[in-house]
Amino acid sequence: MLRVRDIMSTDVVTVSPELSLRDAFELLAQRHLGGVPVATDDRVLGVLSATDLLEFTATVPPVPTERPEVPEIEEWATPEDWQEGSEPPGAFFHELWADVGTDALERFRKTGSPEWDILEEHTVAEAMTRAPLCAVGPEAPVSHAAARMMEARVHRLLVMKEGKLAGIVTMSDVAGAVADGRLISAAPSHGPHVARS
Repeated sequence: MLRVRDIMSTDVVTVSPELSLRDAFELLAQRHLGGVPVATDDRVLGVLSATDLLEFTATVPPVPTERPEVPEIEEWATPEDWQEGSEPPGAFFHELWADVGTDALERFRKTGSPEWDILEEHTVAEAMTRAPLCAVGPEAPVSHAAARMMEARVHRLLVMKEGKLAGIVTMSDVAGAVADGRLISAAPSHGPHVARS
C-alpha cells in the first residue's frame, strides 16, 4: 500500500508570520507554489495559500494609483461659493478616485504602486489560515490523504510526525502517483481502483 511518506515533499519552504504579504506574493510566484506552511521556532502556526492572499487583498479597499495634489482645507470650495457653470465642490472627490477602474492586474504589475505599498504594510499572520490545520502522518495511506484533501477542500496537507513538520503532500503528488499507476489495486476486478485502506 502506498503511503504518504512515499510521495510527500520533504524540502518544504516555510514562511514567517512577520513576512510582508508583498514578499509572500513574490515568493509564491518565484517558486511556483500554491501555498506554504507558516512556522516559527519549529512550530507550525498556519498555512498561507494563494486563496488566502486573494481573499485578504479582496477586502483591502481600492487605492488610486496616482494621488493629485491636495489643496489645503481653507482652499476647498463650499456650496455657498459655487456659482452656476463652475465646477461643483464634489468634483474634488471624484478626481481623487478617477482611476479606481484601472485593471487590477496592470496595477499589481507596477511594484511602486500604492497596492504594493499596502501589501508591504500587512503580514502573513493577517492572511494565513490558522489551526485547526489539515494534516496527516507519514504512514497514512495515500488514499486517506486524498480523501482528507477532498473533504477539507484543500490542495495540500501538512505531514506531521511527533508534532513536527515532516513534509507536505499535495494534490499534484497524488495525481502523479495515479498517473504513474502506483495507486492501482493489484487485485483484478471490474476495472482499475484506487487502493483503499
